[in-house]
Amino acid sequence: MNKLEVNNLNLFYGENHALKDISIKIPNRQVTALIGPSGCGKSTLLRTLNRMNDLVPNVTINGEVKFEDWDIYANNDVKQLRMRVGMVFQKANPFPMSIYENVAFGLKAQGMRDKKQLDKIVKESLRSAALWDEVQDRLDTSALGLSGGQQQRLCIARTIAMEPEVILMDEPTSALDPIATHKIEELMDELRKKFTIVIVTHSMNQAKRISDKTAFFWMGELVEHGDTQQVFNQPQDKRTQGYVSGEFG
Repeated sequence: MNKLEVNNLNLFYGENHALKDISIKIPNRQVTALIGPSGCGKSTLLRTLNRMNDLVPNVTINGEVKFEDWDIYANNDVKQLRMRVGMVFQKANPFPMSIYENVAFGLKAQGMRDKKQLDKIVKESLRSAALWDEVQDRLDTSALGLSGGQQQRLCIARTIAMEPEVILMDEPTSALDPIATHKIEELMDELRKKFTIVIVTHSMNQAKRISDKTAFFWMGELVEHGDTQQVFNQPQDKRTQGYVSGEFG
């Protein structure tokens, strides 16, 4: 079953044709990696999946993005969409408040006031993000005191707390050291049991390690998309072959 489906998507930043007739199916409860050189369109595509590009001036989008049976660009309930399709950014962005309040923030914004329920969801979300054991004794301390890797896992916990169905990750480990990167990758392996994950990564090794499907982008085009092992070991396009073998990129 496909969780997201993109059909004949074109995106322009002013005159710049950034995404060119993209069609891709993203399966439920799998990790799909978007790879390719800088400026090829992979992060742009990621941001179309929860309409983050709406926030960019002079953007024109045509084509279809379906979330299950819902054409997200034909429906203007963007708030509902972003609750169901959460996002984790390249740079960890914890709010300047306590660890607890970071995770509870979205829930409280929705009107949840039941302390027992909040406590339960905060604990479950931190546990799901493999952070509970490290922070359970300091939930009231500032999130800004956490290490970079912990801050990124906190942002993942904050996303999980909203119970999305899809988690978009835009190079979530690019600013992290190898140990923190390994923890995030282990976490993604666990999260795929409950969530559909789409990740943009510059690391081909990371894509090979963690993803079920890989899509290769080149100059705004989707060149190739398939099972990760096939894309890396038996690419069908010479451009894919050149990129995954390190000839360019």
